[in-house]
Amino acid sequence: MDVLGKALKDFHFNELPSKLWIRNEYGAPEEMPLDTYFRDKEEMPELELCALGTCVGHILDVGAGAGSHALELQTRGAVVDALDISAGACTVMRRRGVRSVLNTNIFDFKSPHYDTLLLLMNGIGLCGDLNGLKRFLKHAKLLLKPGGKLLFDSSDVDYLYKDGFKRPDAYYGEIAYQYEYKGLKTDWFKWLYIDFNTLCSLANEDGWLAQQIYKDEFDQYLCKLTLK
Repeated sequence: MDVLGKALKDFHFNELPSKLWIRNEYGAPEEMPLDTYFRDKEEMPELELCALGTCVGHILDVGAGAGSHALELQTRGAVVDALDISAGACTVMRRRGVRSVLNTNIFDFKSPHYDTLLLLMNGIGLCGDLNGLKRFLKHAKLLLKPGGKLLFDSSDVDYLYKDGFKRPDAYYGEIAYQYEYKGLKTDWFKWLYIDFNTLCSLANEDGWLAQQIYKDEFDQYLCKLTLK
């Protein structure tokens, strides 16, 4: 069920948008403001602007959502393909002016001609868990040109454990979530937040060099991965 896509379409087409709730396994449900997906350059945090400024060549924006990052890259003259698994999100992106939209799962997509793979708003979370990240790092090699790079942001969520939340059976950054919108709910799904040291270790094992190129006051960091 494309719950996020329906929420984005309602917001964009003014069809009585409601609140998008994100349920989690560690606390009370949190509202996700829908206008966050529709930000322009002036509303983007410095971390995202740094990422956009680091993109080069042919770019694949993975988990592009409503297309805000792809649109900004287009204004800068970049060649960018915006990919999202949500059909609703893809409809919104096309209506907003994103020129190249791909409605597919990243793991089903095989087109080896990108200079930059971009995943923002903790887009790397789509890996779900550490094994998923290992799978993604191998898959990314099939999509990048020689010398290409992978850009994404994440954060260390150990602060959750200071409030008593425990995950003794798995890596602590593997968190379960559920979207709810207008009474519609997704299945529960895992989303990955990875601390930089663990990322470096996994990346190194698979032949990647990880560099932290930005960190904000909320301990969110921007990472660049290149093949050794």
